[in-house]
Formats: sequence, structure tokens, C-alpha cells
Amino acid sequence: MTEATADQGAQPTDEEEHATTVPLKIEDWLTVIVMASLALITFANVLVRYFTNRSFAWTEEISIFLMIVLALVAGSAAVARNRHIRIEYFIGKGSRKRQRLLGQLAAAMVFVLFLLIAALSSRMVWDDIRYGETSPGIGVPQWWYSLWLPLLSFAISLRALGLLIRQGREQ
Repeated sequence: MTEATADQGAQPTDEEEHATTVPLKIEDWLTVIVMASLALITFANVLVRYFTNRSFAWTEEISIFLMIVLALVAGSAAVARNRHIRIEYFIGKGSRKRQRLLGQLAAAMVFVLFLLIAALSSRMVWDDIRYGETSPGIGVPQWWYSLWLPLLSFAISLRALGLLIRQGREQ
């Protein structure tokens, strides 16, 4: 927190409160881009359906993919900001040391979980490539979609590791 905000008693900014090595703006901008893409694709499909009584077949497949990407990107931002789902009853009760240890345990569990998801989903991507799987709607290679699960899961695990390190330094 800067001296100016400390003197005024103002809340710290997001950057001050969650000082990360990799900027959080990456997730924020990816969220904006994915949401805008979803809105444009859906709006275009609605217009085409309204004026021609037909729809773009590819919009549902792309929209589902973008919603999954959006969930993973938002999950990464939530982990980096220490806003992931938890039971506040257990985190908020007890001493400051207990709260810190439970926070570190949660960050460690998120790290391990998403590292496992990244490893296991990498096998799925390899199978998609090896067997030449194609998407059901538009017939593109399935790995174009499935590749993002291990990549974004690995990014979430790195964000959780960073959170764990930051929480360890706060002692």
C-alpha cells in the first residue's frame, strides 16, 4: 500500500493488494476479449436467424468452447486474487496463524488439483491428435479445442503457486 492511501485510510488498489509477478491484466483482458467474442457470435447468429430463418451451425460449438475458456481464465484470476471458493466459516474462525495456514493449505490444494488436471488433460490432447478426432459440429481437429484445458489449467496452477509463495512471505 502506498503512503498516500495509507494516510487517507483508503482501500488498497487491486495491484497493491495482489502484487503478482505476472500482471493480472492478462486475465482481465482475456475475459473482455472472450466475452466480446461470445456476444458478437451470438448476436450475429440471432440476426441471421431472424432475417433468414437459418442459423450458423458453428456458433454453438464455438460458444461452448469460449464459455469453457472464460471459466478457466476467470478461475485463474480468482486464484491469483485469492478469491476462489472457500468456506468462510472455517477460514474466518480462529487465530490469524490458523487463517494463514488454512489459506496456504487451500492454495496448495488448488495447485496440486490443477497440475493434475493439466497432466491428465494433456493425455486427452495427445489422444485427440493421435487418433485424428474431429469436432462434431464443424469438423475441425478436436485438439484445437482440447489444447486449452491443459494450458489454462497449468496457468491456474502457477497462479496458485504464486499465491502460496506470497502467503508464505506474509509471515
